[in-house]
Amino acid sequence: MSVKKGDIITVEIESAAFEGKGVGHLDAQAVFVRNTAPGDIVKARVIKKKKNYLEAKLLEVEKAGPVRIEPRCQHAYICGGCTWQHIPYHEQLVIKRQHVEDHLHRIGGLTGLIPPDCLPSERAFYYRNKMEYSFGNRRWLTEEEILKKDEIRDKDTAVGLHVPGRYDRILNLHECHLQDPVSFKIMDAIRTYSLEHDIPPFDVHQHTGYFRNVVIRTSDHYDDLMVNVVTYTDDDEIMQDVTDMLLDKFPLITTVINNINDTRSPTAVGRYEKIYHGPGYIRDKIGPFSFNIHANAFFQTNTRQAERLYDTAVRFADIQPEDHVYDLYCGVGTLTLYASQFATSVVGIEINEVAIENARKNAAENGIANCKFLTGDMKDLFTAGTIEKYGKPDLIITDPPRSGMHPDVVRQLLDLKAGKIVYVSCNSSTLARDLKELNELYEITDVQPVDMFPQTYHIETVANLQLRH
Repeated sequence: MSVKKGDIITVEIESAAFEGKGVGHLDAQAVFVRNTAPGDIVKARVIKKKKNYLEAKLLEVEKAGPVRIEPRCQHAYICGGCTWQHIPYHEQLVIKRQHVEDHLHRIGGLTGLIPPDCLPSERAFYYRNKMEYSFGNRRWLTEEEILKKDEIRDKDTAVGLHVPGRYDRILNLHECHLQDPVSFKIMDAIRTYSLEHDIPPFDVHQHTGYFRNVVIRTSDHYDDLMVNVVTYTDDDEIMQDVTDMLLDKFPLITTVINNINDTRSPTAVGRYEKIYHGPGYIRDKIGPFSFNIHANAFFQTNTRQAERLYDTAVRFADIQPEDHVYDLYCGVGTLTLYASQFATSVVGIEINEVAIENARKNAAENGIANCKFLTGDMKDLFTAGTIEKYGKPDLIITDPPRSGMHPDVVRQLLDLKAGKIVYVSCNSSTLARDLKELNELYEITDVQPVDMFPQTYHIETVANLQLRH
């Protein structure tokens, strides 16, 4: 059967592929369709034709599969924040474990490794401690709005999340179930303020406007709440007025920050920042340790599940009192401090200077004296010179970004031959790629999936590597 772009097809969804798409087959050719569940029979329009596969847009679920459920959120099928609200949480965990196994076998060649069940999150909703909402002047219109052809008053101002695959289109959110409900209310208050005061959002094409992002951080263990307003220009009058409005409506806010990003970079990080209320950071705890978290510092997004993740890492590490430990990509030092209670010394390495600043303060405020923190690019800093200065590690913990470790870092690990490596990963495909290289000298004894991100396809994984003798 010859299929062209634009054709409407009927396909049965057999399984859930990585990145949240359902996959079926049409004449032995794979077909990927978003917002589908295993067992669904769907009608879809082909939007991309490649040599080995098709991508199609869901038009109608002709027959729902046995696991499909009604999503909690009205935006579930459009928004980029969630992937699987139409699949029960226990089924999401099954799929995620399968994805980890597939990556280990197919990419890593580690066919003998069968990961156990995912460790589930305590909360399937309202689990995030940070939400980053985007402003835009190009609102994504729903099909219903387009068909009505009515005048849409706020079509030039949208606040919410990006539509998948569109950096310039924002879905105007009317609800969100990923963070504490106050988060959405704060975002909505700033959106209302911008409309009432006719303050334009940032235009990614013309590079004009004011509001760019609203980033909200909450604390699980303290009554701390941060609002970080990211703007294109520095305007004290507007920001003070916004701050006064927020504190009047939401007295539980403990700090308000303005990050000024006057560059073309799309990130919600300012070239500089100004504090309008409070200390400029919030506090939270993981295990026995408290952390000060500034606006642009990394902190695990699911606080309570982070403790299960770190407990898994420390259990795999089996840290001995005489061990010297290196924590690569250490962020604000959460895992560094977690490991420090068992080791002689821990060296944390991280490229983000603000994160390292936080890490040093966190160590000091927790009374931890056996940690040192270094800042720099991992491939440049994790070298023989650093090892000579701070000592050879008995254990290396590495928690790289989604892209995995730089090849130079992998080679350095192979040259060092530390007795143990614990690899914490937020992307099991790059984990599998790196494990394939490390398997040259290391036996991968355990791989444990830990679900930090319910309702999405993302999965955290901890791998235990022992040097072969």
